[in-house]
Amino acid sequence: MKKLLLIRHAKATHESGFVDFERPLTDKGFRQAELIAARLQANSIQPQILVASPALRTLSTANVFIQVLGLQQAITDKAIYDASESALLKVIDGLPNDKDFIALVGHNPGISQVLYYLSGAIREMPPCSVALIEFEPDTWTEIYEATGKLSFYDTPGSL
Repeated sequence: MKKLLLIRHAKATHESGFVDFERPLTDKGFRQAELIAARLQANSIQPQILVASPALRTLSTANVFIQVLGLQQAITDKAIYDASESALLKVIDGLPNDKDFIALVGHNPGISQVLYYLSGAIREMPPCSVALIEFEPDTWTEIYEATGKLSFYDTPGSL
């Protein structure tokens, strides 16, 4: 059985002076990441590894989750940055089969699209929301449309 935790990066600045790739998290974004990571911990949701877009806002989000959950440093994959649904599916297809529970930290609209494609679940994925999808297959390459079941979903709400 494989489990995939989709994480949309936390709230990032929209101030001018930053290229998109280098937009930092806002103070609110850091609070969102700490809150959601703590909720995952409280629910015993502990991925083995995190795979993240190398954009500053996704790495910063991943680093908060790493600190709170006590995980190793995130693996970065530039294919996640600004990725379409099909690009994210290729990333998932290439995940290491020796890991059964992986978190993917990325961007919308790709995160929302992959959630729907893999599970059929229609959920808003605002900044720092998480969706845990569980799959019966034992390899990442066997995961495709509607093979997963949404088993946990959370957002930071009005924070």
